[in-house]
Amino acid sequence: MAQTLKVNGKEVTVDVDPGTPLLWVLREKLGLLGTKFGCGQGLCGACTVHVNGAATRSCLLPVVAVSGEITTIEGLSPDNSHPAQRAWIEADAPQCGYCQSGQVMACAALLKAKPKPTEADISAAMTNLCRCGTYGKIRKAVQIAVKLNSEGEV
Repeated sequence: MAQTLKVNGKEVTVDVDPGTPLLWVLREKLGLLGTKFGCGQGLCGACTVHVNGAATRSCLLPVVAVSGEITTIEGLSPDNSHPAQRAWIEADAPQCGYCQSGQVMACAALLKAKPKPTEADISAAMTNLCRCGTYGKIRKAVQIAVKLNSEGEV
């Protein structure tokens, strides 16, 4: 079945089974490899993308259920200038890096929904898992992203 999606600002048409998870459409049909497969159960968040600005676990979302704008890590900014991306670099947050695109996307969605989140907001939004356990650096990166975002350095 052909379906038209809007991904990173561009309309694309894909011919896939309607039940195919969005993750596999992004990776296998569109070649957007920044979105990772982790657990396949929506638990780890490695597959996090934005659907209409909200952080969404793409491994569980059938492509037929998608409407609106999809943003992947590749579409977050053209030059890694989004506050979350800059903060991740400044905090040297990644270790192996596998989960980081999902972590950055979760942070970006948080900043969009709550530009000045509380520590409780951060804890509630940053539920992605990191198999390297770099949660301290990830937390520091989110705090830097909040600061950069509040300074209007988007």
